[in-house]
Amino acid sequence: MSASISTLISLLSQLKSNPPPSPDKIASLLSSAKRTLLTLNALLPTPSTSPHLLTLARQVLETGALLSIRLHQPDAFTRYFQQLLPFYELPSSSFSGRENGGDAMEIETNRSGKNGGEDRGQRSKITGLYLLLLLTKGDYAGFHTVLEGLEVEGSVGAEEDVFVQYPIKLERWLMEGSYDRVWGATKREGVPSEEFGVFSEVLIGTIRSEIASCSEKAYLSLPIANAKNLLFLDSEGSVVEFASERRGWLVRDGRIYFPSLQGPGGLGGSEEGGIRTEKEILVASGQVIENTIGYARELETIV
Repeated sequence: MSASISTLISLLSQLKSNPPPSPDKIASLLSSAKRTLLTLNALLPTPSTSPHLLTLARQVLETGALLSIRLHQPDAFTRYFQQLLPFYELPSSSFSGRENGGDAMEIETNRSGKNGGEDRGQRSKITGLYLLLLLTKGDYAGFHTVLEGLEVEGSVGAEEDVFVQYPIKLERWLMEGSYDRVWGATKREGVPSEEFGVFSEVLIGTIRSEIASCSEKAYLSLPIANAKNLLFLDSEGSVVEFASERRGWLVRDGRIYFPSLQGPGGLGGSEEGGIRTEKEILVASGQVIENTIGYARELETIV
């Protein structure tokens, strides 16, 4: 075994240590590992790359991807995912499985129930995480492009794999407007692994902002207790914080008043100082519904 490969295995071992290294140490170790791969001409797979070295290279990139999520670095995760794609296009027989350097983090079953002894590394988990990241960005076109690629290739059992199924279910519920189901699935017991919890929190934040924007258009004001359920917040204190610090809403006497409805005439006043009429509220609500239908139609064209 060459000195460079021994160095690579040592770096991987440090990256996967428990407890994990500090963020600065992780960045340093990953940088050293990728430089070693460059020295070995293994940062991209080639026909001459040995199965053992291919496995180690894939482990380095997968470890970097998962650690990037735990450090809340989605852009870094995306770069690692793109670097992993050439490895994921190779047949499983190209890799050496558990040979030197493989461990529980590397050889974890993809939980699809169809592993069949094939060495897929962490492909299933990382692909599912990338799909979830696309959802948090609202990139539905990219989401379906990746999903269609999996279905055409047939290398990941999308219909049975828990990591891939998780973002698929969330996307379907989002299209249906079943935000309560999305909320329930993002609870700790509903996510397939720790890393999914990071992006799930971001997704809920995105949904919460969309609901808040719709509420501003559809209502004069809301009781704090109602807003807590509507916005999927855990306490009325969280509602007050969200309303005043993140949205600039006015909170008074147990209610939230939306600034867009406040004119010179006072709370809920129009420019003439009057209160917004029921007809105006219905028109605003209708606009919200129309926008939602248009959004759903746009998604249908993607599907």
